[in-house]
Amino acid sequence: MPLLNKLATAIPGTPGGDPAATSLSRLRIALTVFFALDGFLFAGWVVRIPAIKQQTGSSASDLGLALLGVSAGAVVTMTLTGRLCRRFGSHPVTVASAVLLALSMALPPLTHSAAALGLVLLVFGAAYGGINVAMNSAAVDLVGALRRPVMPSFHAAFSLGGMLGAGLGGLVAGGLSPTAHLLALTGIGLLVTAVTGPVLLRHHAPVTRTGAVPSAPRRLQGRTRRLVVLFGVIALCTAYGEGAMADWSALHLEQDLHAHPGLAAAGYSLFALTMTAGRLSGTVLLERLGQTRTLVLGGATAAAGMLLGALAPSVWAALAGFAVAGLGLANIFPVAVGRAGELAGPGGVAAASTLGYGGMLLGPPAIGFLADWFSLPVALTTVAALAAGAALIAYAARGAAAPRAIE
Repeated sequence: MPLLNKLATAIPGTPGGDPAATSLSRLRIALTVFFALDGFLFAGWVVRIPAIKQQTGSSASDLGLALLGVSAGAVVTMTLTGRLCRRFGSHPVTVASAVLLALSMALPPLTHSAAALGLVLLVFGAAYGGINVAMNSAAVDLVGALRRPVMPSFHAAFSLGGMLGAGLGGLVAGGLSPTAHLLALTGIGLLVTAVTGPVLLRHHAPVTRTGAVPSAPRRLQGRTRRLVVLFGVIALCTAYGEGAMADWSALHLEQDLHAHPGLAAAGYSLFALTMTAGRLSGTVLLERLGQTRTLVLGGATAAAGMLLGALAPSVWAALAGFAVAGLGLANIFPVAVGRAGELAGPGGVAAASTLGYGGMLLGPPAIGFLADWFSLPVALTTVAALAAGAALIAYAARGAAAPRAIE
């Protein structure tokens, strides 16, 4: 991979003549590409949800039930992916899940009822859950080998991919059918996987400087299990907001504030942009503030932003609120999942990710029901409530899980 070799030697602080360092840099670049691809494909799907809703003739509650297919597929897969990573390695599981995710992109526009949509979203959810647990497990391994808190940079790539995917979706929403758009995304996903996948397949999980393999199986017992669950709950509270923004922000702007479809799609793109900016600065933020302050500050900021985004009377004020919410949520999920992985390896990542992505995937259907019972703006205020809850949990648990020193 000549391009990856050049990028590896170009990373600051990486000696080009050190084979071990160059290998770690190649892995970091390859993982970054997969995180970006995941965000790109997911955003490509979510910005076409209004069109798929219209195509299937679904109400808000019908759509919410269909989206449970994503939730069910992802959560079931997440509970198994930790075991698959321990048996086959996180790198092969990442590549296989990426192929399935790309193929599943072409399925939703082929449906014409909420029931059929829910069934094909089971496949999409299974692939999405698998790639997220596998990628995060691989990233935890690499962070342990690098011994720097670079986990937010991987999630920055996810957010950047989401921003690009949503931006592209907004550009083509008026002139390209959902079928043509999502089929094109399938081709892009398979091409990127074919180019980048071999890098992961040729390298095993890196070994830390102490000689330990980060992904070695560790049993979740007693205090460790409780701490993993705690970080999983924090991840759940904030991932709920990410899922809500992905699935409902465009509909809120278009339906409640009468924004043009292209501008409505820009809501999630702006949210992804600020998340990207926050995560790109996440390593520096963690080194200066530490985990607890980062979690508390992020939760409080996200709560304020989402209140504005949900209740603002104008499109531009709502967009500003979404931007602030993205900045606040940026580093909470990667910190929580990364810490769970440090505590318990792939099993910890799987447990925390199941809770966290469960919030991302179960939140949107819940908002669909709340929107039918009350209104969509009121339903979106639950995002602010859970973000504030994450900040309170992180503050109350300060000192209970002091992070391992990162040299």
